[in-house]
Amino acid sequence: MQVALIFSTMVVALILLKNGHTWEEISKSSGSALASVSTPFFILFGVGALIGTWNMSGTIPTMVYYGIQLLHPSYFYVAAFAICGIISLGIGSSWTTAATMGVGLVGLASMVGVSPVITAGAVISGSYVGDKLSPLSETTVLTAELAGIDVLTHIRAMIWSSGPAAIIALIAFTVLSLREGGVVHTVDTASELSKLNQIFWITPLNLLPLLLLVVLSFRKVRASLAILASALFAGFMATVLQRPAMSQLVSGSYWAPLSYLRGVWLVMANGYHLNSGVPEIDSLLSRGGMRSMLPTLWIIIGAVVFGTLLEEFNLLGKLINPILERAKTTGSLIAAVVGTAIGLNIVAADQYIALVLPIRLYSAAFEKRRLKPQNLSRPAADAGTVTSALVPWNSCGAFMAGTLGIPTMLYLPFCIFNIASPIMSLLLGFTGYKIEYNQPAEAQVEAARKL
Repeated sequence: MQVALIFSTMVVALILLKNGHTWEEISKSSGSALASVSTPFFILFGVGALIGTWNMSGTIPTMVYYGIQLLHPSYFYVAAFAICGIISLGIGSSWTTAATMGVGLVGLASMVGVSPVITAGAVISGSYVGDKLSPLSETTVLTAELAGIDVLTHIRAMIWSSGPAAIIALIAFTVLSLREGGVVHTVDTASELSKLNQIFWITPLNLLPLLLLVVLSFRKVRASLAILASALFAGFMATVLQRPAMSQLVSGSYWAPLSYLRGVWLVMANGYHLNSGVPEIDSLLSRGGMRSMLPTLWIIIGAVVFGTLLEEFNLLGKLINPILERAKTTGSLIAAVVGTAIGLNIVAADQYIALVLPIRLYSAAFEKRRLKPQNLSRPAADAGTVTSALVPWNSCGAFMAGTLGIPTMLYLPFCIFNIASPIMSLLLGFTGYKIEYNQPAEAQVEAARKL
């Protein structure tokens, strides 16, 4: 995928050269594209470090230990969806939710005998509930600003598509969970619980790094800083609470505090690796490290440069203008927004391009037809935000696959909320339900006169 994106970018560059643009212009545009994703780079590196130190500190093992005892197959998927939905609503970040609770839940799935693939779909579905509806979500704030409305107006409009989509997802994951409850599971969790308890000291204190991350997120600390702070704190906790688990990382030739520091540093760089003799535990906990995020960064670099060149040199506009000319009704206009946002997630491979461009391209048409801005912001978010995780080469799809360890095309059919959201937006558009109009100028004057 990475190689395909790089070659596609070079093809775009050759087309631009043929069209009369200079190599300096193309290079400058590519540089601005890379500058625009500096924040996601730091988030990804932070997530890699966090997964490693959370494994070493016992945070993820403790989540798994308690989860095995609390989460039964008959309600596992719906619980995963609800837990991630609640957390994402609180912190406003799908990436942070998936990288913390999501990692633990997907790892826990195979240990209790349910599908990690379906669990990944439930995690992503729940994570994007908050990404769309939380006032702390940067995509929610960005969409409202682009449409020229306040955030609460945008969220109120989103309720009418995201609410039914969440209910559909809740029902679907309940049915899938009940189906798992009817299957005879032969997984022996007792030995896994015993092994976890031998390797790590299982205590609620291990959840302090998770609590710190939630507190920092509520206080609106930048995601990259909050994640790195939690990763460092987890490393410190490991030196205090999990010395047996750290023993394989430290060398006797070092002074003890320096040896522990070296162990934490190596885990943040290369991840935590465990050889317990239980394959399920080893595959769950031998993960993380900043290095593990390099393939994902490779995809993002190729995708964002490719998408930016298409946007800045108006190659995408040539594709979208014919669609706009054919959108005669309100329903077809909203369908054009949905189709454009999904298409941009596929072609431009970047969530922000899929959000920004449809609002820019269609705002004049919505204003001309007296449609309120929230009628545009809703389908843009319904299709631009949530479908980004369904495209393997999109930055969001690459992140989710890399973080959860499940290929995008496998978890895609089970991202019920992500699939249902644009469909609900289309239904609202074609039925006219909750489509709001501005008053004509003369009607506004008459209403003002009566007041």
